[in-house]
Amino acid sequence: MSYTVDFKDVSRVGLESSPVVEALAGLRANESRYFKNKYDHDFTVTPASEAPETLEWVNRILAEERNLTIASRPLEVTAFEVDGIKMAYVFYESGLSINVMYTLEDGGKRAVGFKLSQGMEVPEELAGTFKFARQKSKLAGEIRGSYFVIKGQY
Repeated sequence: MSYTVDFKDVSRVGLESSPVVEALAGLRANESRYFKNKYDHDFTVTPASEAPETLEWVNRILAEERNLTIASRPLEVTAFEVDGIKMAYVFYESGLSINVMYTLEDGGKRAVGFKLSQGMEVPEELAGTFKFARQKSKLAGEIRGSYFVIKGQY
């Protein structure tokens, strides 16, 4: 069942099993606010089990670009297109959020972003490989983020 994320009244719906549920809900709401304000897009998530194609696309990019497999259980996903950019998000039980930004036009920006919810450790599969910058968010507290540029075609 899909859920449109409300960034004014932050909800834990769908994320209850996370040990950092409040911070992860804030992180998800932070993303929702960004897309609403920048693109007037309603950020709607679906349980990962109900949208396997989105999870498979993100997993394929991680595996082929960086030989990465995320150990944490995926809870929710979303995929949509705004301004010629295909976006996909996966929210994990650990508090990790991964997004793929893939400009459809050749030569456009394409990257994978990692965001860590406040209170979670850097996942073992990302430790030592990525440096995380910190940012403050009214909805999510402190977010640590990193990214890499996608080189292949997906």
